[in-house]
Order: sequence, then C-alpha cells, then structure tokens
Amino acid sequence: MNDRGPATSARPVVNPGADAPLAPPPRERPRAPATPWRRAVRRFLRDGWGLAGGLIVAGFAIIAVGSWLGAWGTDWVLATGGQWEGPSARHPLGTTILGQDILARALASTRTAFEIGLVVAALSTLLGALFGALAGWFAGGPADAAIAWLKGVLDSIPFYLFVAAVAFALDDHPWAMHLAMIATFWTTTARLVRAEVIRLREREFVEAARAVGVPPMTILRRHVVPNTIHVLLVQASIVFVAAIKSEVILSFLGLGVEDGISWGLMIAESTTEITSGRPWNFIAASSFLFLLVMGFNLFADAMQDALDPREERR
Repeated sequence: MNDRGPATSARPVVNPGADAPLAPPPRERPRAPATPWRRAVRRFLRDGWGLAGGLIVAGFAIIAVGSWLGAWGTDWVLATGGQWEGPSARHPLGTTILGQDILARALASTRTAFEIGLVVAALSTLLGALFGALAGWFAGGPADAAIAWLKGVLDSIPFYLFVAAVAFALDDHPWAMHLAMIATFWTTTARLVRAEVIRLREREFVEAARAVGVPPMTILRRHVVPNTIHVLLVQASIVFVAAIKSEVILSFLGLGVEDGISWGLMIAESTTEITSGRPWNFIAASSFLFLLVMGFNLFADAMQDALDPREERR
C-alpha cells in the first residue's frame, strides 16, 4: 500500500511582480509636422551672421526706444560743454563747435533714423502690397496696365529731383521727404507681390475656393495676400535700410530733416570740423550709420534665406 497519497501535479508558483506579462509600451503620439514658419525660424537660428545682425538691430532699437522715452539723448541741443572739447568722461565723443555733446546727438539721431525707417517701410510696403496684389490678380487687364504705367512713371523720375520737387510743392513740409520716399519705394514691392500673386492664383487652394463660390476679392484678401507675407517682410526690411540711407543723403544735401537732428546733419556739420582737426562728429555719425546698415543687411539676408520657399525642398 502506497502511503504517499494521491499524486498531485506540480503547479508553478507565479510571482506577480516578476513573472507577470509585460504591458505593451504606450503608443507615442505622432508629432505634428513643423509649420513653414517654424522651419523658417529654425533656419534663421542656425545662421550665425543673421543672429549677429539681429542683435545689432535690437541694440539700436533699444537706443531708439530709450531716446523716445527720454532716457538718453534728450539734451543733444544744449551746450553742455566748451567748444570742440575732446573725448572725456563727461563727453565720451567730445563736443561740437557749439559745445553740444556728440554722443547725445548720435543717440537722438538713432531715434530719427528709426522713425523715418519705420514709417516709410510700413506705408510703402502696404502700398506696394495693395497695388501688387491687384495687378497680379487682374494680370493682363486694365488695372494691371494702369499700375504698370504708374510704376514706370515714378521710376523714370530721378529720386533726388523728385524729393526736391515734393518739398517745394509742400512748402518744406516736414513730411515731404517721407511722402517722396513712400511714393518711390513701393514700386519694387509691387513688382514682387505681383509676381507672387500670379503664381499663387493658379494653386489648388485658389481653384477650390473658386469652385465653392467664394467671391474673387475675398479669395485675394483671405487666401492669396496672406501667402505673400514672406515677400513683404523681406522687402520691408530692405526698404527700412534704404529709407535711412536716403534720409542721411538728403539731410546732408539740405533736403531732409530740418527741425531735428540726424546722422546726415551731423555729417554735413562735420565738413568744416574735419579740416580743423575735429573728426569726432563725423566718426560718430558714420559709425552709427555703418553699424545699423550692416546689422540690418545681415538680418535681412538671413531672413530672406530662412523664408525662401526653395529651402523647403532641401
């Protein structure tokens, strides 16, 4: 007789902590594709020279805002020193023949440069976008022909003669220079926007909007013009620099700023000071102008490369 009792099948001992089946890993949510603007920002941030230009422009913008708020450059018109003093702790860049602080004048001139650049760039870009969009949408029609004729007429007039004529017609109004630059700078923007609108009006999303009965002007305003923003941003930065350089030349010739201070006026005043061995007025104005123009050119080039649609295919 067997005393071991009935045979029982051995059951494996299960350790819930170690032997339990592993849960499937959580599914990762697919990342949304980067938008064109995000890809443009990434390309811009990889451009070292563009970042350097942006920092230079940001520095000058801080100077302009501080001058607007009265933090510095407010006493540029006051005689705070002696005649033609050299650089010192009180006057880092010396003084003019009238005892005015040159650094304060250069800082106040930065505000003038930004005022003119922003106004001319904004209004001329807006005008160019309007006329360029109409010309491109109605390409080959009477509107396109009329706008092309107007652009040809304005481009055929020598710029500085046109500014002089506008200033004379407006009786030396302080906005005469602004109006002359706006009237001439919008033509290039209009040409670029026209070409872009002609390209966009044949795209599928425009055809789809037409198919569902969206009015043509609504398509132009809501779907076509917003897709030209990259052209407008680059062109606005170029016009900004062109307006500042034109203001300096016009002020040097006596056709620009009259009641304030600008780098052009400082350079004009320095023509007699340099012959007397006092170059600080000229050095300050030309250095500020050079740095701002160089910074904006680097910034504009980097922004143009970042917003270039051809970069999307690379």
